[in-house]
Amino acid sequence: MRKLTQAPNLAIATLWVDALKGEGVAASVQRQYLGSAAGELPPDQCLPEVWIQDDAQEARARELLHHLQHVPQRRWQCVCGELVEGGFEQCWACGAWMPR
Repeated sequence: MRKLTQAPNLAIATLWVDALKGEGVAASVQRQYLGSAAGELPPDQCLPEVWIQDDAQEARARELLHHLQHVPQRRWQCVCGELVEGGFEQCWACGAWMPR
């Protein structure tokens, strides 16, 4: 097993692990319950971590993680007139997909 990265919080760590698993990389969240010890332990030692099981998948996992951490921010006008900003590919007002 190899530590891939620390996450800023448990929600982000879980999203990253789920995305890695979806791409076939065996990953897990470690230190998920250590946040409550912050104060007793240094806070940076209590952040959740993303670990992968197979060292041979490290390069692929790091590439996938890079794409997850750097989602392109877009701005597009939906057919319903709503201005959609950020990494969203679907309009939150009408549900239409971003034009390709």
